[in-house]
Amino acid sequence: MTHPLVQTIRRRLADAADPEKAPQMQAYMKSAMPYRGVSSPLLKRLCRESFTAHRLASASEWQRVVLELWRRAAFREERYAAVLLTQARAYRDFQTLSSVPMFEEMIVTGAWWDFVDTLAGHNLGDILRAEPRRMSRLMRRWARDADMWKRRSAILCQLGFKRDTDLELLYDCIEPNLAHRDFFIRKAIGWALRQYAWTDPKEVRRYVKANRDRLSLLSVREALKNV
Repeated sequence: MTHPLVQTIRRRLADAADPEKAPQMQAYMKSAMPYRGVSSPLLKRLCRESFTAHRLASASEWQRVVLELWRRAAFREERYAAVLLTQARAYRDFQTLSSVPMFEEMIVTGAWWDFVDTLAGHNLGDILRAEPRRMSRLMRRWARDADMWKRRSAILCQLGFKRDTDLELLYDCIEPNLAHRDFFIRKAIGWALRQYAWTDPKEVRRYVKANRDRLSLLSVREALKNV
């Protein structure tokens, strides 16, 4: 039986659909899954209202509903709604190591930057702050995983950490990916370094200089963009 929150989100997305915008959004994101054509601000408002109307009582119910939205999505906005539900303030305490398998599934099956980057930078990052020792070990394993999107997630999980950045962890996640040829990995390396450069530009310049022969041109360009 479909959860009432899932029913509400699907109905409200259908009511807000814009058939003219939908194919444009799908083409921009290069998505195999179709869109409803709902703009991001409207989607966020509809989700906030739906989440308030249907409060979830436990972490297990929260995970069930997130995965129902995610796995049974017929339109990409339904998956965006699943991601927003994982980040809803009311359920912040549910983001623990026990929820990492759910995020792993979403990252691996989502397999595109719009899903992966927000899950890495927000959800994984929040759990890393709360459980630094165990999450650091896990991110180091992900940085060497066969799945490219898990590697990208490990590199990006500290995007918003600023002075709290664990440099050893960041460099340990970058190291096994220096020779990786995929655009999204090279971009992630540069992005992560560029973000830290706002905090310590001298260190980023030092790192780039020391690894210039191993970093891709894309990674170097991104890393030094604001230095």
